[in-house]
Amino acid sequence: MKLAGKVALVTGAGGGLGAAIARAYSAEGARVAIADLDAAAAENMAGQLRAAGGEAMGLGMDVTSETLVTQGIDAIAAKFGGIDILVSNAGFQHLDTIADVSFENWKRILAVHLDGGFLTTRACLRHMYAQGRGGSIILMGSVHSKEASVSKGPYVVAKHGLLGLCRTVAKEGAAHGVRANLICPGFVRTALIENQISELAARMKLSEAQLISDVYLKATVDGEFTTVADIAEVALFLAAFPSAALTGQSINVSHGWNMG
Repeated sequence: MKLAGKVALVTGAGGGLGAAIARAYSAEGARVAIADLDAAAAENMAGQLRAAGGEAMGLGMDVTSETLVTQGIDAIAAKFGGIDILVSNAGFQHLDTIADVSFENWKRILAVHLDGGFLTTRACLRHMYAQGRGGSIILMGSVHSKEASVSKGPYVVAKHGLLGLCRTVAKEGAAHGVRANLICPGFVRTALIENQISELAARMKLSEAQLISDVYLKATVDGEFTTVADIAEVALFLAAFPSAALTGQSINVSHGWNMG
């Protein structure tokens, strides 16, 4: 089993992409902590993993709270004997142009994605460094870590910031055997995407079918959405990779949309 003996924390894992990653990790032998703003959803997911024979715990976590992140990660390390893998996945979307977005919404997006990525990474690094057995930090970026789209300014800025965080952690963590990588999904048809399709179609005066084919999937090589299974497979590969030959990298999982 690829992750036997490892302890993994996946944030935003009460459902969707995070839950798929948690399932993949548990199936490969990891003890998995499920963190989500919705504590009930986190515990429900953890219960599913335990019912399938895995070891898991669920906890509520607001990734924008320094206190809650530190306390939660300390509790995970105490229960499972350390932390080996972080997948910083918590996030949400808000559509607005830079000219129109409120400062409140700007700060909310950056807080969840960028502050949350920093706070969870810092807390996990402190445990990984003290343990002396290395580790893997996996940040959930986006193709928007490398390019921009209209009406997604705060999200684009936050995802670009995670690329810088990843590269910095890769350099600083090397002396401690800690690798850091960024997964950059294209459009994955999760609840986040479903919730914005009708809104963005109305803004752009397109049908939803036109939006999907002419905007979301136009730059792919095959007109297909990326799946949660695709992302979970890459997250498993990165978590299990055996050396620092793969660190500081940003991996596009996007059906060819952005090949940089």
